[in-house]
Amino acid sequence: MPGKRKARIACMRAALFPLAAYLRGAPELAREAVVVHEGPSARIVAASRLARRAGVRPGLTVAQARNIESGLVSRTRDPEREHTAQEVLLEIAGAFSPRVEDGGEGMVYLDLGGISPASAGNGARKRGKTAADTLLPPSAGNDEHSLGQSIMRDMDAAGLPGRVGIAGSKLAARAAAALPRSPNVVAPRGEARFLAPLPLKSLFEGGSRDPSPAQDGDDQEILHTLKLWGLRTVGDLAGLPAAEVHSRLGERGAALHAAARGVDPEPLTPRPPPPTFRESQTFEWPIDNLEPFLFVARGAVSRLAARLDARGMGCKRLELSLKVEPEGLHELAIELPAPTREARTLLSLIRLHLEAEPPRAPITSMQLLAHPDVPRQAQLSLLGPAALSPDRLAAVTARLLALLGPNRVGSPRTRNGHLPERFRLADYDPPPPPRIRLEPRPGRGMLAVRTLRPPVEVEVLTAESEETDRVAPCPAPRQINPLPTEDRHVRIEGAVRTAAGPWEIEEGWWREAPALRDYWDVELRNGAVCRIYRDRTSERWYADGVYD
Repeated sequence: MPGKRKARIACMRAALFPLAAYLRGAPELAREAVVVHEGPSARIVAASRLARRAGVRPGLTVAQARNIESGLVSRTRDPEREHTAQEVLLEIAGAFSPRVEDGGEGMVYLDLGGISPASAGNGARKRGKTAADTLLPPSAGNDEHSLGQSIMRDMDAAGLPGRVGIAGSKLAARAAAALPRSPNVVAPRGEARFLAPLPLKSLFEGGSRDPSPAQDGDDQEILHTLKLWGLRTVGDLAGLPAAEVHSRLGERGAALHAAARGVDPEPLTPRPPPPTFRESQTFEWPIDNLEPFLFVARGAVSRLAARLDARGMGCKRLELSLKVEPEGLHELAIELPAPTREARTLLSLIRLHLEAEPPRAPITSMQLLAHPDVPRQAQLSLLGPAALSPDRLAAVTARLLALLGPNRVGSPRTRNGHLPERFRLADYDPPPPPRIRLEPRPGRGMLAVRTLRPPVEVEVLTAESEETDRVAPCPAPRQINPLPTEDRHVRIEGAVRTAAGPWEIEEGWWREAPALRDYWDVELRNGAVCRIYRDRTSERWYADGVYD
C-alpha cells in the first residue's frame, strides 16, 4: 500500500510589512526615503531602501533619522492599512489554495496539498553547512518553484512584494521564506536537515499569530535555558532525546523539539473566507471638506474594485464608516441595483450620499466595506440577437442610481391592492433574448398609458344638471384647465369631447381616511386622450395618465 504523501505548506512573507501596507495606499511615495514610526517616542519600525542606504535603521527615532537624512518622509504606523493589506495577502493565497491560515504581520500559510506539485526529491543536495544548501534547485522542484513565482508575482501586483518558502512544515516554510533568492523550496522530508544550522531563535519568530504575554515570557525563559545547556542551533535541540526535553521543559518544550525535527506541533488551521471586502485607512490630518476626502477615497475605491474584479465579483452593497472628531462615527449604506465593480460609479454614489448627508465634524479615518455578489451571467447565441453585457448593464444601472437617487432605479412590480399607483421596485434583471431572431409583428393600434407619478392636480368643470346628478354620483367632466401653481412638462387642458366613466375605486374602508375615487377616460377636442379621477375625500381632480 503506498505511503501517504507528506504535507506541503507555503509561507508568504511581505517584506517590511508596515511600510508596504502604507505605500500600497500611497504609491506616490514609492521613490522617496520613507520611514514608518510608532509609539510616543516615534521609533522607526520600517524604512524604505533609499532610507536604509542613507543609514536609517529601525529602532532610531524620527529626530535621529532626520539628522542622517534631511529629506526623510515619516509616516505614522496605520493599523487600518495593515489590516487591509493582511486581507489582501489572504485573498492572494486563497486564489492558489482553499486552505489558508492567517499568520499575522504580513505572513500567510497555505496548504499545497491540492495543487499537485512535483513530489520527487531526487534533486536534493547532500547535507551542507548552511540552510540554503538543503534547498531544491529550481529544476528539481519545478512545479513548486513555478507556483512560488506565481504567488510572488501576485504579491508584487498587489503592492505587497515579499518572499515565498515551501516546505513540509510551517516552521521550515517560514524559515525558507526568510532566505534570499526567493522562492525557496525545501526538499520533501528534508525539513530537519534544512532547520539544523539555523539559530535557536528561529523557533520563536512568528510561531503564533497573537502570542500572549505569558507565552512570550515562557519562550524567553526556555530560550535562556537552552543557551545555558550549550545549545546554539535548531539541530542541537533536535538531537536531544524527546522524553528528556519533555520532562524538563514541559509541553511547550516538547512542541519546540518536534518543530526542530521538522514536525508541526500544530496543524495548519484554515481560515474561512470573509464574506466582505474591506479597505480602510487613517488620515494624517483631519479632512473637513468633501472634495479632498473624495480625492483620498478614490484610491481606496479603485483598490476595492480591483480586488472584486480579481475574484470575478461585484459590489451589491457598499458601506462607508467614517470616524469624525473627537469620538464620533458617521455611517451610511448604499444598496446597488446590480453588482458592479466600476470604481467611478461607486465613487459617484459616495459623493451623492455625502452631499445629501454630510458628516458634522472633520474626518480622521474611513472604512469601505463591499458586500460582494456574483454578477449576472449571459449566454452567447449564434443565431439570436446579442445578449446584454452583464458588466455594462450593472454599470449603467449603478450610474442611474447615482444620478436619480435611491428607490428610483429598478423594475416595477405590482402589489396587492386596487389603487393603480401601488407598486414595488425589484432588481432590474431582463430576460435573455430569444434563441433565434424573430421578425417584428405588425402593430394593431393598441394604446399604452403613460402614467403620471405623482398625479398632476387639475381643475375640472362638470355638467351640473339634475339628471346627471341623479344618474351618477360624480358628474361627467366637460372642461379641464391646468392649475396656475402646477409647473409640469405635461399640460392637460381643453374641452372634453367624449368621456367614459366613472369607475369607482374604494380601498381601506376600515381606515379613518379611506381611498375613494371616481375614474374617467376622456378625449379632448385637441385629440388628446387621458385618464383623470376625482378624490371624494378632498373633492379635488387629478390627471393620472396620458394614452399614447
